[in-house]
Amino acid sequence: MSWHQLLADIRACQLCQKQLPFGARPVVQFHPDARILVAGQAPGRRVHASGKPFDDPSGDRLRDWMAVDKETFYNDRQLAIVPMGFCYPGTGKSGDLPPRKECADAWRATILSELPNLELILAIGQYAQNWHLSRLPERPEKTLTERVQNWQRYLDYGVLPLPHPSPRNNIWLRKNPWFEQQVVPTLKERIAQLL
Repeated sequence: MSWHQLLADIRACQLCQKQLPFGARPVVQFHPDARILVAGQAPGRRVHASGKPFDDPSGDRLRDWMAVDKETFYNDRQLAIVPMGFCYPGTGKSGDLPPRKECADAWRATILSELPNLELILAIGQYAQNWHLSRLPERPEKTLTERVQNWQRYLDYGVLPLPHPSPRNNIWLRKNPWFEQQVVPTLKERIAQLL
């Protein structure tokens, strides 16, 4: 199967249609030339409406952390953007629901096999970290904070664990100033090298 066909098949996916509040609208971006993978959680309501990944305040913060503009961010030959769940899962008591597991089970390994040039995976949030870090030789820490604190050990494997850039994480960012002081400069430097 070509990557073109894979992308078309994903965009036509209806696997979770009945469980999604607004129906299936898979939001992904990838090309075999991409050297960076942005592995997020799942699209939010605004991204579901626009069909464009990280087309919201979370995306603004993430692009700021990466020091890239929208043109670079949405260039599929530069960055693959493949969340753990491709469609908006709906809202729960404390925000968006977790990404649906069917996407990773059905598509993730195949997508990664079509991205031979990846050199850096940004594992954003606990669900992306759980999937990507569990495939490394080292056992990951239990909490997101511990994983992000120990980012250097994962960077050796080409994975950088990050907190979610959502405004809902402002409290976490205030409690952990080391993240923007230590991790973000390294992230910017690594992104600049790869681009």
